[in-house]
Amino acid sequence: MSVRDPQPVERQLPTEEARDLLALVREIAQREIAPRAAEEEDAGRFPREIFTLLSESGLLGLPYAAEYGGGDQPYEVYLQVLEELAAARLTVGLGVSVHTLASYALATHGAKRQQVEHLPAMLGGGLLGAYCLSEPSSGSDAASLRTKAVRDGDEWVIDGTKAWITHGGIADFYTVMARTGEEGPRGITAFLVPGDAPGLSGAAPEKKMGMKGSPTAQVHFDGVRVPDDRRIGEEGQGFSIALSALDSGRLGIAACAVGVAQAALDEAVRYATERRQFGRPVADFQGLRFMLADMATQIEAGRALYLAAARLRDAGRPFAKQAAMAKLHCTDTAMKVTTDAVQILGGYGYTADFPAERYMREAKVLQIVEGTNQIQRMVIARHVAGPEGR
Repeated sequence: MSVRDPQPVERQLPTEEARDLLALVREIAQREIAPRAAEEEDAGRFPREIFTLLSESGLLGLPYAAEYGGGDQPYEVYLQVLEELAAARLTVGLGVSVHTLASYALATHGAKRQQVEHLPAMLGGGLLGAYCLSEPSSGSDAASLRTKAVRDGDEWVIDGTKAWITHGGIADFYTVMARTGEEGPRGITAFLVPGDAPGLSGAAPEKKMGMKGSPTAQVHFDGVRVPDDRRIGEEGQGFSIALSALDSGRLGIAACAVGVAQAALDEAVRYATERRQFGRPVADFQGLRFMLADMATQIEAGRALYLAAARLRDAGRPFAKQAAMAKLHCTDTAMKVTTDAVQILGGYGYTADFPAERYMREAKVLQIVEGTNQIQRMVIARHVAGPEGR
């Protein structure tokens, strides 16, 4: 068996424009992102200049309308861009997914005047967004959030704390879900809050086992005043907006998970074809060959699953069940594949000299963010067997 690099991913893309776009993304990933990923993750450095480059290249607003600075790309294409970015560095791929999630409420539920005023800067003006739903005491039970927005004339005054916020403390804008009425999901409203608003502050970033370059922090709102023209949608509509955003966001997480898994498989193949034991490459041994075959099969299945859900979304059909399935399968696959990659590399896999251990640490968070995989199973079961307690 000859030593060779892993084969490139065979992608099904709908247009020549999409193929050119993926080629551009791959070039940026290989030239600007991947070479510095290990060093910067180890140092806990957030690559803001990369996001500026992505914005200048038209890659921060791909699924949104071109009239506001977006790329007018279907999710089928956007998600494959995320996969390529995440394979190079998860901090970047997940960051783009979160920015897209933060832009969702305004892009889909905002008034025309709001979209004209704010979206161009959000999608192509170098800004970076954050999505604020979770709180210290309301994670999976998001409808129990306590952050309040109280009306004061033509303004709203927001008080409370959001938790586990990607880009917390460094974002230029925050899409914030706050309670404006009764308890439960019907009393929640969405707001677009500028990152430099007086009274808004970010806590020290959490110390995480992976994704150290991506800041995750609590965000505090202490009497933050927001004009009513930054309220998105109707009062009490915020929770339904949030859930709709998460259906799309889960597809972003699924694509990122496939990217990490693909990177881990590529590293395992590279090592197994170069490493020789007993006079031949270890990739010649059936035990490892079967591991590589299983890894490749699960990755391909995950890619097909998230793309099938994306095509439903692009066609305007319901896709919530498929989004939950994709998030569940792809992130579980990423955890399994990255663990197997460490095993294939043996002792080297457990060292920071090779990227396999970083991929394994990063894969774990994907089973947690934007709805744990236990929550995904609940969502899927409701679609399959109906709601609980009927």
